[in-house]
Amino acid sequence: MAWFLNFYRCDRCRKVWTNEWSCTCDDECPHCGFRDMTPFNSEDLTELIVEEGGRFVVLRSSEEAEDDPSYEELGCFTTRDTAKEFLRSHQTN
Repeated sequence: MAWFLNFYRCDRCRKVWTNEWSCTCDDECPHCGFRDMTPFNSEDLTELIVEEGGRFVVLRSSEEAEDDPSYEELGCFTTRDTAKEFLRSHQTN
C-alpha cells in the first residue's frame, strides 16, 4: 500500500504540521482544530532505502498496511546505487 508523509499549513492559525497516511488526504489542524486542510506537499514513503550497519536495506510498505506502513524488507545491498537499481527493476504499478 502506498504511504505518504503529508505537509499541511492551517488556513486559520497558519501553523504547519506533518502526518503520515496511506494517501494524500485532508487533515484536521492539531493546533486549532480547523478541518479539511489539504496537504501543500507530500513525500512518497512507499519505498525506502535505509542504511543499517554499513549496508543498504530496501523496504516497501506492505499491501496489508492500514494504520502504519508495516514495511517489508525486499533486499540488502552493499551500496546505495545497487539498492536503487534493485528498486528500479522491481517497480510495482
